[in-house]
Amino acid sequence: MSDQLHVAMLGTGIMGAAMARNLARAGHRVTAWNRSRDKAEPLAAVGVRIAGTPAAAVDGADAIVTMLHDGPAAKDVIAQAAPALAPGTRWIQSTTAGIAALADLAALADEYGLVFFDAPVLGTRAPAEAGQLTVLAAGPNGDPVADAVFDAVGAKTVWTGTEGADGSATRLKLVANSWVLVLTHGIGEVLALAEGLGVDPQGFYDLIKGGPLDAGYAHAKGALILDGTTGQTSFGLDTALKDTRLILDAARANGVRLDLAEAGAERFRRASEQGRGDDDMAASYFASFDK
Repeated sequence: MSDQLHVAMLGTGIMGAAMARNLARAGHRVTAWNRSRDKAEPLAAVGVRIAGTPAAAVDGADAIVTMLHDGPAAKDVIAQAAPALAPGTRWIQSTTAGIAALADLAALADEYGLVFFDAPVLGTRAPAEAGQLTVLAAGPNGDPVADAVFDAVGAKTVWTGTEGADGSATRLKLVANSWVLVLTHGIGEVLALAEGLGVDPQGFYDLIKGGPLDAGYAHAKGALILDGTTGQTSFGLDTALKDTRLILDAARANGVRLDLAEAGAERFRRASEQGRGDDDMAASYFASFDK
């Protein structure tokens, strides 16, 4: 295998665009496609070729990375790419798709003879831009093509299984995201209560600093709220709502009740109705107020 791969990046939102840039910086030939072409165009500045269709993007690719909104979107885009898909191409499926949708995607990979990797990532805009994501991967271990892609976009790869179709990486991603979302809603409500009670938020931060109650997300998401910069999106609120619903679907299917996730979905829904769906998920803070 040549050290340089041809990688097709399907989806160039916050995460996909950052991954495409890091693949290009690692010396790989990258072709990108996005439903809204204008979101992909800036990648041309780092040598990424912009394709007009999914089929044009995947033509001749060694690996395909899907980083799209949800499972149905990933399924639709791969179906559009079908005329140019070559058996044996690695499909690195990084969309947070949920367990039910993943089965459909794995079946699609089998239909087209693709080598399927269930490979969601942990991280938001800053680690994505720095190539410091954590990749959760299930699929054939030791595959040089997949490993090269993972090394370019992430600081660490956590292997959860040898079969992408078993959904082990997606299941771990849903569990991890449930913790991320609890922390996000938690700091939002804490700061909302502080405002309502006339408490200086700095007093709260001084209280927890360096102790067992401290958390990185309390500072990262809290800063967006206190600085009035939730419009600087690292993890979009509507995307977080979609992920919450995937978590709830998975929990219900397995006999688990998640009261905090249910409440969190309602907070995201209210904030989205306030016009904050494109803001960072920290904007769930605003669900505490009627405005």
